[in-house]
Amino acid sequence: MSTAFHRWSALCLMAITLSLSACGYNQFQSGNEQVKASWSEVLSQYQRRADLIPNLVNVVKGQADFEQSTLQAVVDARSKATSLQASPELVNDPQAFQKFQQAQKDLSGSLSRLLVVSENYPALRANQGFMDLQAQLEGTENRIAVARNRYIKAVQDYNVTVHSFPSNLTAMALGYKEKPNFTVENEAAIAQPPSVHFGPPTPASK
Repeated sequence: MSTAFHRWSALCLMAITLSLSACGYNQFQSGNEQVKASWSEVLSQYQRRADLIPNLVNVVKGQADFEQSTLQAVVDARSKATSLQASPELVNDPQAFQKFQQAQKDLSGSLSRLLVVSENYPALRANQGFMDLQAQLEGTENRIAVARNRYIKAVQDYNVTVHSFPSNLTAMALGYKEKPNFTVENEAAIAQPPSVHFGPPTPASK
């Protein structure tokens, strides 16, 4: 009796395991882990950028006549971006995710403005410390782009599982929801092919 019961229990457990696997349960687990790992890399690169900014600000402060409003904008944007709690749970909260994305976008914009303005200050362009920091920031921006792309792909794969049959039944039963993703505001402009002109320069209009 006991042996038959254990055999029956084992068969039931095997059936349940196969059923969960067929319905995408294992995909949700692996997909969720991939999203979390990709998100951690995004945060790591954003933190790297935030850590470089104080040194950049200190170097720029040495330029007495530098535009203070531009410098202050970077300081304020960094403060706002680093004040947000970017926990793993953030990827399950669309509103919090949007707020985080906007803060990082604002910081990127203020940094870009500072580097553009710095072109007007030869002393800064001749400062090796400033040039080194600029190179590190540019490298970090590239790493951020790569990390974001990996996160986008991981979330896309996860969200496909959420909406695909029969895994969508598992999602509804166990409460798995679509995760928010990074967006590109100028997506329409990016979709336009670049204009390539091989002829002679077009005369400037008078």
